[in-house]
Amino acid sequence: MQPIWLEHYPQGISPTINPDQYANIAEMFDISCKKFSSTVAYSNMGANLTYKELHSRAESFAAFLQSRGLVAGDRIAIQMPNLLQYPVVLFGALKAGLIVVNTNPLYTAKEMQHQFSDSGIKAIVILENFADKLETVLKENKIPTIITTQIGDFLPPLKKHLVNFVVKKIKKMVPPFHIPSATPLLETLKIGSQLTFSPVSMKIADIAFLQYTGGTTGVSKGAMLTHRNILSNMEMIYSWISKTLKENEETIVTALPLYHIFSLTVNCLAFTKLGGTNLLITNPKDIPGFVSTLRKERFTVFTGVNTLFNALMNHPDFTSIDFSNLKVSVAGGMALQQSVAERWKKLTKTPIAEGFGLTETSPVVACNPIDGTEKVGTIGPPLPSTDVLLIDDEGNEVSLGDRGELCIAGPQVMAGYWNRPEETAQSMIDGKWLKTGDIATIDEHGYLKIVDRKKDMILVSGFNVFPNEVEDAIAKHPDVLEVAAIGLPDEKSGEIVKVFVVPKKQDLTAEEIIEFSKQDLVAYKRPKYVEFRKELPKTNVGKILRRALKEESA
Repeated sequence: MQPIWLEHYPQGISPTINPDQYANIAEMFDISCKKFSSTVAYSNMGANLTYKELHSRAESFAAFLQSRGLVAGDRIAIQMPNLLQYPVVLFGALKAGLIVVNTNPLYTAKEMQHQFSDSGIKAIVILENFADKLETVLKENKIPTIITTQIGDFLPPLKKHLVNFVVKKIKKMVPPFHIPSATPLLETLKIGSQLTFSPVSMKIADIAFLQYTGGTTGVSKGAMLTHRNILSNMEMIYSWISKTLKENEETIVTALPLYHIFSLTVNCLAFTKLGGTNLLITNPKDIPGFVSTLRKERFTVFTGVNTLFNALMNHPDFTSIDFSNLKVSVAGGMALQQSVAERWKKLTKTPIAEGFGLTETSPVVACNPIDGTEKVGTIGPPLPSTDVLLIDDEGNEVSLGDRGELCIAGPQVMAGYWNRPEETAQSMIDGKWLKTGDIATIDEHGYLKIVDRKKDMILVSGFNVFPNEVEDAIAKHPDVLEVAAIGLPDEKSGEIVKVFVVPKKQDLTAEEIIEFSKQDLVAYKRPKYVEFRKELPKTNVGKILRRALKEESA
């Protein structure tokens, strides 16, 4: 019997894709750049980069990497927000056969240290704003090739110098650093343009990305995403959108960072195949600036998370934005609130199609149709060539309409966790089904609904926060005896972190705890609330019961 969702699949969309259409991501990139050569691929801060220009710069960067002795399979970290530099570095690294390690620019030195050490990177491209933290990391991690860039580097000459001067001298956004071995990105492109790039032999099963995540078990680790994983998900997305969106005609607003797997696959890669334009938003937290940019641009697609849609609509100038060209908006990364979806549709006259995915699935698993037939409150049916299974705690498949843990099978499912075979095995069933840790239901039309998360993971604005990491950071405080972290619902960010602390001395304050957490935790991981307790609930073997604390708080 065929799966229930295939009986009601969106009209005009094939339920299967060809995951082996391209040999690797670089081949897809080369074909698209040739096909759409004169089309603007990326736009940022008023500057544009055509597909032809993007390809030329990416190849120059790849040639430079080869000149430094980097070979296929070596890891390279990219640590920057949405700038024109990002796709140049990304595709250049992939053309050189390197494995890309996307790194959150806001990571603390400790978080960078873990990721760089675990992945064994041999090169990094980093925005100068964060290079002071890299300098700290280099005391323990030797990285042979270090490349730095400034925010305005890819802007026209006069604007480039003005932006870089303001960022560095006026706004003081670049802390002092000293890395003598670093090479400016613009210099690498100049050097690379005078070299001959040697095409690299890559197999579709080769790893393309180490995308770090907390995953479904344990601490932060690298999901091994192969060229086939990423290309498969790209083909699924292309199949899903190509009925509504047209080649060489679309402009997508890219506010979510390209280092995040959602934006990477949906905005960057799927729209490369489509020949679309990515309008890059460098700082989406600057809502007034974001609104100002949107007022000047024509765009047809918008991707974001619930908190971003909500923040934009709460700005007084939101209604002055021209949405007449907007065809569809897509939400992912966190649950889309019904009130937000309804208000967005009323104000923009277009729906939000909510989807669902994980880093381990490259990422998209399911999505509502983008033709206006979405079911608000669901994440839609599975994408083409994607199988889903809902199981109970004993591993048995649940009945239609019942709750169960969502398990995924398909060509987009990761090859495993980097250097962690045991944790890979724990996350899989029969080496095929990925256990997501999310509780879901499926209705009679094959539409999935996420009910709850099985694990204690906290989801802040679409980013995973793991209690163990928060607890470990705060437990270092000399006046903390015990600590437990949970997530609480929040209208702005979906969830926020709350910690329960058993202090060693009674004059310890919440402000001290929050300030101390800044040493090891990026802003979204830090607690927003601190509650002091004389003791914490525990099991008979001494394990702290986070669930009990969460139920009390609720």
